[in-house]
Amino acid sequence: MESTQQHSITLERMVDLFETNRKVLSSNDTALLAGIRDKAFTLFGSLGFPHTRMEAWRNTDLKESLGLGYDYYFHPLPEADIQKVFRCNIPNLDTAIIGQLNGWYVSKDVPLMELGNGIIMGSLAEAKKKYPTLVEKYYNLSTNDVSDVFTAMNTAFEQDGVFIFVPQGVKSPKPVQLINVIHHQDNIFMQSRNLIVIGDNASLSLVHCDDSYNQQASFSNLVSEVFLGENAFLDHYKLQNLNNNSTLISASYFKLEAGANLESHYLSLNGGLIRNNIQVLFNGVHGNANIFGLYLMDRKQHIDNQVFVDHAFSDCTSNEIFKGVLDENARGVFNGHVLVRRNSTKTDARQTNKNILLTDTARINSQPFLEIYNDDVKCAHGSSTGQLDPEAMFYLRQRGISEESARMLLMFAFAEEIVGKIAIPQLRQRIEDMVKKRLQGELRICEQCVLHCSTPNHPLDFKIDLSKI
Repeated sequence: MESTQQHSITLERMVDLFETNRKVLSSNDTALLAGIRDKAFTLFGSLGFPHTRMEAWRNTDLKESLGLGYDYYFHPLPEADIQKVFRCNIPNLDTAIIGQLNGWYVSKDVPLMELGNGIIMGSLAEAKKKYPTLVEKYYNLSTNDVSDVFTAMNTAFEQDGVFIFVPQGVKSPKPVQLINVIHHQDNIFMQSRNLIVIGDNASLSLVHCDDSYNQQASFSNLVSEVFLGENAFLDHYKLQNLNNNSTLISASYFKLEAGANLESHYLSLNGGLIRNNIQVLFNGVHGNANIFGLYLMDRKQHIDNQVFVDHAFSDCTSNEIFKGVLDENARGVFNGHVLVRRNSTKTDARQTNKNILLTDTARINSQPFLEIYNDDVKCAHGSSTGQLDPEAMFYLRQRGISEESARMLLMFAFAEEIVGKIAIPQLRQRIEDMVKKRLQGELRICEQCVLHCSTPNHPLDFKIDLSKI
């Protein structure tokens, strides 16, 4: 299998890789897509990699991550045991599973599934060949004017990912579960692209898992473009449980037409360095977006959530709630930016970030920000950081609960505001189980799937006599 030798990630190396492998990179492109790729490469070359002297990257240093040696592959790696790698154990959760292994779509039989109701799911590379006009209609629309180096690099280098199309008026009969697994014996650098289109009056539930199979170092640059047509609905879950040697740069671009409704949940349980770039654009009136986040970090883990909501039309509502628990030497960053444009009357935008620091060495940099060019709005933002409530601890201890159990109970109650918003009951129960394990220090990376964390007959619970409360 063709690959490059392990080298650190530099602008010079990536330029050389692009120019040397231009033909294989664009092998599935139409003329339009090839032009988009070339334009993105030019932008990438002009931007260069970010550094801490840049305001947007002041609190996230990629020097160590970029400096490691990585293999770079231009063809899919030999498939592992698919049944083993993509095994998922959530009792009674019926989903349509799509697998990605090391950034490439995985299917032993069908690279592109075409269901009777018009839903298309599968490889983006295959969709480019079979539905070029459909892909051209949506590809890069949300990222065309974005001056982000990793998005530009992804657009220049992407070769595969996942394509999901839900036609007008169709409701997906079951949730779709996209399991993205990293499994390689050497350090690996990956780039994949997802394109998700939900037509007018259509709906989809999407569970997107980023997961490590072993402790090998990796660098993932992932971009997802998501389009919601008029009155469309998306219930979206982004679950991240990666090893401490991983770096994940994940960008999600949501574009909402009139009346569209987005429910998006970001649950970060493990990862060496994670940066979530979340952008929401209201492209019509009466849209709604709820964006929730929970991050549980310890050791020297680093989480960076960048959220930008663009109220470009009137009568739209947005609500952001991000909560974090940081232990040991963990670092967290939250940068929330809400833009209300001049003609966007009747806007209702709310933004909240709350954090618990369990040690004196844990750190969080929180900056919620409102940019408003209109008087006819309801907007609010806030941020709080502190330790566990001593009065609540005292209350629990007075009722005979041990200090350790009281700490776990308070942390779980803090996290439950986010976990409790999960609309799929079976998924919510399993995530509650994982959060409990994580807070007790028992959950590292999972052996198979991010959701394969315990047996259904042995649910995890706190050893607390609730009758004493």
